Parts: sequence; C-alpha cells; structure tokens
Amino acid sequence: MVFAAIDIGSNAIRLLFSRVYIVDGKPHFNKEELIRMPIRLGEDVFLNGIVSELKCTRLITALKGFSELIKAYEVSDYKAVATSALRDASNGPEIIEKIKRETELNVEIIDGKLEAQLVFSNHIEEFLNPKNAYLYIDVGGGSTELTLYYDNKLIASRSFNIGTVRMLLNKDLKEEWEEMKSWVKRNTAGIHPLNAIGSGGNINKLFKMSGKKETKHLNYDKLKGLSEMLNSYTLQERIERLDLKPDRADVIIHASKIFLSVMKYGDIDKVFVPQVGLSDGLVHLLYEQHLKKTS
Repeated sequence: MVFAAIDIGSNAIRLLFSRVYIVDGKPHFNKEELIRMPIRLGEDVFLNGIVSELKCTRLITALKGFSELIKAYEVSDYKAVATSALRDASNGPEIIEKIKRETELNVEIIDGKLEAQLVFSNHIEEFLNPKNAYLYIDVGGGSTELTLYYDNKLIASRSFNIGTVRMLLNKDLKEEWEEMKSWVKRNTAGIHPLNAIGSGGNINKLFKMSGKKETKHLNYDKLKGLSEMLNSYTLQERIERLDLKPDRADVIIHASKIFLSVMKYGDIDKVFVPQVGLSDGLVHLLYEQHLKKTS
C-alpha cells in the first residue's frame, strides 16, 4: 500500500509517497518519491505576520499539482499538515480554507508539540541503544523541536521559535535562545552519555557533505568544521562551488549554528542522522491508523 504526506513548512513544502511492505512481520517503509518546492512562506510571515497574496498563489498552485499526483498515485490515504509559518500567520486559517476550496486537500495546522511527536514517531529509537539517552533535534525554517528520550521513554518535549528562515531574517529573539539553553540544561542535567538525533533537510545535507558512509552520525568537531567551512564561502560560492540549491545555501549555516548550540548546551558529542523527518512521521501515523481500521 502507498501513503502520501504533505508537509507545509516555513522554507519549503514537501510531498512524500511511501510504500509500506511487511517484512518478517514488521512494516518496512520505502520512500518512492519526494517532491520539494521552496515556497518560503516564512519570508512573509516572520517579517509581516501574514502570508502575501503572491506567496499564497504559489502555494495553492503547487498544492493543486500535489493533489493531482495523489489522485494519480491512487494512495490508500494521505495527510497534510502545516507548521510554524502558517501557525504564526494571521491569515493562516483563511489560507487553509482556500486550500480546501481550490485543491480539495484537507490541511491541519499543527502545534510544535504535535510536530515533535510526529517527527519522533519514526521509531528510530528501535535502531539505537535503549540504555542511552537521546535528544531529538528537528530544525525547520520557523521552529526547532526538541524531544528528550531516555530509558525507552519520552521524558520531555518542547518547540522553540528558532528556525533557519527566522534567523535569516534576524527574527530569532535572544530571549528564545536563552529559554532553549535553559530548557536543554535543565532537562539533560545528570544524563550521561547523551547523544542527539538530527532531523531536517539541513542536517541531512550536512551529513552528505561530510562524506561519511560507514557510520550514521556526525561528531561535534566534524559538524563544527563543516560549519566553519560553509561560513568561509559567500552565498554565491556555496551555490556554485558546493552545488547547494539557493534556498539551502542561505539557511544551512543557520541550521548548523542551531545544532551546534543545542549540542553544546547538552554536552552532546555526536548527532545521529537517520535522514527522516515530519513527512516520514505522517506516513507512520497513516499506517497505524490503517491498522486500527482493518483490525
């Protein structure tokens, strides 16, 4: 069976098609197609508090295409969610209604806590040492979701309005950084060893740039070295010499700062990069809902 997931983020919108197989009695999720459109809704919202008519038109046009692809794929089910940018936009609910009217897609604006839960629902902990503690760091364009997992239990979860597009626009508040630092230190005090799990397009790209293949993690020093290398280039050089997409080249340095900062706050030496995100979490949710319906 095939499921579709739409993630309407602050930097880009994504459509994921994932096929689910049962292998040895367990579900196996295979990403068949991932389509990404750099609409960058946060550019409007974090500056003016509203999605402009131009951005709204681009969003609707892209989602019309997504809607037709979902029909053509004949998926078992789909789920579409919007995160930080539409959460903050004063005309967010109005846009959701317009999307429904013009594309027939039902989109839900989710809060940061649910976003973190969905990202963490990928069951990554099954592949890691259950005796260790992990801080899940999901960095988006508008927010960063942190989830502490210890002794096979979710201990604490929090969303912060610190994201790559916010930072690009200088709309990240010093008070929010201080609150995130305090939260990490308070919740991770006395927990050792503590590792991180990184999620989001930027950490996936940083991992690919590292050239590492034998392991699925980056240590703090390696990530810091990548960050320093990226900052040594101009934006144009990052696009031309490092072959980064324009909408990745400008925000990736901010993403590396967020990861390095959180790792420093929690005295974390390495970050695992399983290369999954919110879209994958939505597919897991759809599969679990399908099982409940058919059981």
